[in-house]
Amino acid sequence: MDAALAELRRRLAEIADLRRAEKILTWDLAVWMPASGSEARAAQLAALETVIHERFVDDRVGELLDELEPYGASLPADSDDARLLQVTRRDWEKTRRVPRELVAALAKNGAEAYEAWVKAREASDFAAFRPWLERGLELRLRYAECFAPYDDPYDVLLDDYEPGMRAADVRAIFEVLEPELVSLVAEHASDERDDFMRGPFAVDAQHALSLEIIERFGFAPHDYRLDRTVHPFMTYSGLKDIRITTRYDENDINSLFTAMHECGHGLYQYGVAPEYDRTPLETAPAETDFSMALHESQSRLWENVVGRSLPFWRWFYPRVQQTFPSVLGNVPVEAFHRAVNRVRRTLIRVDADETTYGLHVILRFELEQELLSGRLAVPDLPVAWNTRVFELLGLDVPDDASGVLQDVHWSDASFGYFPTYQLGNVLSVQIWEKAKEAIPNVEEQMERGDFSALHSWLRENLYSLGRKFTPAETIERVAGGPIDPGPYVQYLRDKQGMLAAA
Repeated sequence: MDAALAELRRRLAEIADLRRAEKILTWDLAVWMPASGSEARAAQLAALETVIHERFVDDRVGELLDELEPYGASLPADSDDARLLQVTRRDWEKTRRVPRELVAALAKNGAEAYEAWVKAREASDFAAFRPWLERGLELRLRYAECFAPYDDPYDVLLDDYEPGMRAADVRAIFEVLEPELVSLVAEHASDERDDFMRGPFAVDAQHALSLEIIERFGFAPHDYRLDRTVHPFMTYSGLKDIRITTRYDENDINSLFTAMHECGHGLYQYGVAPEYDRTPLETAPAETDFSMALHESQSRLWENVVGRSLPFWRWFYPRVQQTFPSVLGNVPVEAFHRAVNRVRRTLIRVDADETTYGLHVILRFELEQELLSGRLAVPDLPVAWNTRVFELLGLDVPDDASGVLQDVHWSDASFGYFPTYQLGNVLSVQIWEKAKEAIPNVEEQMERGDFSALHSWLRENLYSLGRKFTPAETIERVAGGPIDPGPYVQYLRDKQGMLAAA
């Protein structure tokens, strides 16, 4: 039995190493690679994805799992080895249903479509991206067919990002949220100008401030990188090799919130228990079969619940004022705090305030379902997008770059990912409430720039668990119950009420 377990662990570790090499190739594609390298990189990723797939679905892995089944059954249900065998079995059986040719085609199309998306976005030309989106949609529908019969193809794709959840479950949560968010936007949206938020903010100075925040939140300086890209993301090639990306604009300071968001993802990976390293029990952002709602809960907790709070800015605002004295030197912290929390009807999701952000996600969730069901054809997507933006936010979309082309996710056909952003928003507040119970003076600590107790609590109660438990089990452990939109809605109402009364 020991020999079988050792062989299985060795095989899984090799696959993890290959997967991490793939992550670095993908990171380089978005950060450093010249645009002309896309064709070669697509071939490399397709080849590597094929090798990884073949290594994992090998019959020998199944034989080892069968041999180890009695051992797993003899262990306590929540032991590491028992959970490793359960997670590996689920992954192996699921992966074997997908032919290697389809795996390679998805990887190749995703890499090539990324460069096509970058160019189309720069030119604000949906027609140039349309063939890539149509190809990606076709491939994802073929992927869904690998898991037939199903009630809804969206269920298959959502399960990759939120295992066990169905579109109907998301819909039920969003049906509660949408009228509440629409009401909050109608009540609190403002066109008031905060001219001081338009800079100029030197990019190098923004970068230095971002590094300061990331390290204060919990990263050691030599365990991460912060680089620029078109659409920010986080990936990793080891528990102490975390790659965070961001983007800068001299006319705004949103990069600080982008850094907090991606730092939240990074802290999750950074905090995985070392014994899960190079096994399927480590967390898997940018892969499948891990709760991205939990991952997004951490990006949004650090970005919004912490990063847009008054205690945070009472600590950090003097540093920002010192960095940009001509712009912010005479602006009180209360005015700055109000500006970064102001409800505004805006076109761009990643720049949206907490309240309108959810409406952006709901829009994408609805359009994805229509595309996958065939109710919406790809050529009609821009019109459908623009119509829904006007219905939800009352805004006219001036061009494709500000509309249907703004997000990177559809370049690699990541249908099913978007809902997890809003599910993460909801969970962030549930988890924050538990953290406050455990650390009653956490806001006083934040006001001193001390995030160590919060980071430690999150690492112990969430990050260290990796994929050991199912998403539902993990959410129950860290949040005390299932996903509940109630606390999130109350959090938004309380914050906007406080700002309105100030």
